[in-house]
Order: sequence, then C-alpha cells, then structure tokens
Amino acid sequence: MRTVLRGLALACHPGPTVAVTALVTAVAWSAGRSPAGCLLVAATILTGHLSIGWSNDAIDAARDTIVNRPDKPVVRGLVSRRTLAIGAGVMLVVTVPVSLANGFAAGLVHLGFVACAWAYNLGLKSTVVSWLPYAVAFGGLPSFVTLGTARVWAPWWATAAGALLGIGAHLANVVPDLADDLATGVRGWPQRLGRYARLVAPLPLAAATVLLVIAPAGPIGAVGWIALAVVAVLLAVILVWRNAPFLVTIAIAAVSIVSLVLRGHALV
Repeated sequence: MRTVLRGLALACHPGPTVAVTALVTAVAWSAGRSPAGCLLVAATILTGHLSIGWSNDAIDAARDTIVNRPDKPVVRGLVSRRTLAIGAGVMLVVTVPVSLANGFAAGLVHLGFVACAWAYNLGLKSTVVSWLPYAVAFGGLPSFVTLGTARVWAPWWATAAGALLGIGAHLANVVPDLADDLATGVRGWPQRLGRYARLVAPLPLAAATVLLVIAPAGPIGAVGWIALAVVAVLLAVILVWRNAPFLVTIAIAAVSIVSLVLRGHALV
C-alpha cells in the first residue's frame, strides 16, 4: 500500500500540482477571499489537478515505458496504469461538486480548465495547437477566482496574462522532455520548435509580467519597476548566453507569478 501511495503521489506531477494550487489560492487570498473560501479554492484546484496528472500518466504509460523514463512511477513499477486510471476517474467525479461549491459560474470555469487539460492529455498534446488548452485553461483561472469571490469576470489584462502564463508553462513543462517526446512520436508545438523552444519559452512569461505590471489602473510602483527590470535582465541573459540554464526561464515564471499575486486586489 505504501508503494502504491508513493506512486500516486509521484504520478500526480507534484511540482505543477502544488505550484498551481498554491498560486491560485494565493491569488484568491489577495483578491479578498475568506480563509474558508481559500481552502475551498485549494481543494478545487487540487482535485482537478490530481485527475489531470493521473490521467496523463495513465494515458502515456505505454509511451513512457518505450523510452524507459525512470521518473515515471508506472515505469518503475510503483503503481499500475489501471490504478492511475481509476484514481483519475474518481478525482474527476469529485472535482465536479467541489468546483460548483465555489458558485455555478466559477465552478463551470474551473471544470473548463479541467476539460482543457484532459483534452490535451487525450491527444491535443501531439498537435500544432498543443498550446491552446494551456492558454484557455490558465486564461480562465483569474475569472474562477473573481467569480467565486465577487461574482464578476476578471479584467481583460488578467485573462490575457493568465493565457500567456499558460503558454509559457506549456513550453517550460515540455522542453526538458523534448527528446523522449520526439522518440515516441509526440509532435506538439514545442517539439516542432525544436531547439528554439528553449528560447521562445521565456517570452510569453515576460509578456505576462509586463501586462500584470502596467495594465491595472494606478501607478506602477517600485515593486512593479523592479519586476520589469528583473525580467529585462533575465531576458538579456538568455539572449546573450544561448546555453543559459533553463532555471533562468523558471526565474521569469516566478516573477510573473509574484506579479499576479501582488495584483490580486485589482482583480475585483
């Protein structure tokens, strides 16, 4: 049982699951959601992401086995494909009432997020529009927060920034696995970009930061100028140092995320 639980924990893609859950919860708190409401937001995002992560590894089990990916719990024998499929189905059912508990409109927006991710797992990941589910899903997350907090849609700049964050997240998530993906026939947008994907990945993240800093009403402030300066320096590093560590791109993503949390009060 302990081995299976460990396999389930690893197969849920714990890094992205924890990161997105924490991000959306932090934005909800920044937008004025109550402590109980923030816990509900966390439960909503977590259950949805568990269904997404487990379905991804269940669907890709054969492909991961072919390239012998040691980071995949199915390949390591920690958990079976059937267990992951059952877990994904259970979490998909659970996330429906949990999502709707945030309010009907907010719940539908989150379920749309989950539907986009499942569509990606089920085949869109291998097409030239593999970026689209990420853009639509992440673009809707600010409205999930605002609809559940104040029953209003998020402003355009938050939706656009969320979509850009999603595109950047797609590239950042895929770049480390490009070789394995190509070996098993996955030909999504990042795979078609090839070695240029590493250079393109920071651009939507940087654009998201710029939007989050300059688009909301009011002065940019010292923190906003610092965020813009940091992103500019990081982009310069990537352009000048073509073999710059991919952590530089992750650093730009971190600046974008912090900017979104800091602008949470301007969402409603």
